[in-house]
Amino acid sequence: MHFFEFTEEQKMLRKAIREFAEAEIAPKAAEWDEQDVCPAELFKKMGEIGINGIFTPEQYGGAGIGFVGRTICLEEISRYSAGLGIAVMTHHLGIYPILQFGTEEQKKKYIPDLCSGAKIGGLGVTEPGGGSDFIGQKTAAEKKDDGWVLNGRKCFITNSHIADTTVLTAKTGQDEKGRTKLSAFIIEKGTKGFEAGRKEHKLGLRGSVTGDLVLTDVKISEDALLGKEGGGAKIGMEGIGEVGRAGMSAICVGILRGCVEEAVKFANERVVGGKAISKLQSIQFEVAKIRTAYEAARLLTYYAASLKDAGLPCANEVTTAKYYSTEAAVEASKRTMDLMGGYGIINEYPVGRFLRDALASIPSGGTSHIMQVIMAANTLSGFQA
Repeated sequence: MHFFEFTEEQKMLRKAIREFAEAEIAPKAAEWDEQDVCPAELFKKMGEIGINGIFTPEQYGGAGIGFVGRTICLEEISRYSAGLGIAVMTHHLGIYPILQFGTEEQKKKYIPDLCSGAKIGGLGVTEPGGGSDFIGQKTAAEKKDDGWVLNGRKCFITNSHIADTTVLTAKTGQDEKGRTKLSAFIIEKGTKGFEAGRKEHKLGLRGSVTGDLVLTDVKISEDALLGKEGGGAKIGMEGIGEVGRAGMSAICVGILRGCVEEAVKFANERVVGGKAISKLQSIQFEVAKIRTAYEAARLLTYYAASLKDAGLPCANEVTTAKYYSTEAAVEASKRTMDLMGGYGIINEYPVGRFLRDALASIPSGGTSHIMQVIMAANTLSGFQA
């Protein structure tokens, strides 16, 4: 079994990101949620302290700290704004495929600006027919002598209206067995025919923008192809399976920590019958359950991230962490609301936002049902403890 502990560098990172979050995010998180806006201007500040390129090697402008470091960043940000957390998480999803599958020219062209915050990244995979039917995508790319022409529509795309560089998948024909071939492309904002469409009005994760991407006769050059023709399924699924779901898990660890801290604060300050409700055993039981959920989600999530950093298989561990953390965040948010009584439903307190953000995290990167299908298939095919 692979074990991990936080390094001094990671501890220093947490301290720096926590100070940033308390100064730049905490005072404005409720406003971003209420107004449903994404503070895109923060990406340059986050670039300065290494958040944008946290797992990217220094040679491309990143911090080179790794995926445990990324988890720390997302937890600290999402403690106050899970909406901004998913915007950052998706920015990472825009970097990762280029870093893993891009040519040296593509890496040098795109990644430094994404790390600095000069540009914002995104990933366009999901379509109206259903995110879980990955191969059933309708967006098509037709090969032309001087490049490609793309037509189609993506939906539920985080950073849809703010991303400058988007990695996007499209059909590029069929293989010898008649199966759909998907390929991945890098498309820049402002490309003719490539536009953001509908903007979704979401229940939660409202510090981010989510919407459609519409492609109408979008002409791109040959060098916009990412990886090999027909390699889009691997590119998209590795990004979602090992980076997207891990990011959602980290975001929910942040929500869970918020639940613990808000529950403790309220229980110690709320006085009933002359004493703080923290003295009541029934309240203590609720606090204990919330704390347990946080610790379990934290361990699952950081363990999966440590496997990724070690270069070990981690997709199954990420799936487990994503399933548990999102569901636990919903339950813990409700427990915190129950503990607070009437105050729990007042928007001056953040716990209502925690609940909405946790609920919105479940379908992001794959629903709980899909996570269970993956976990069950892996377990039934040969479980080993």
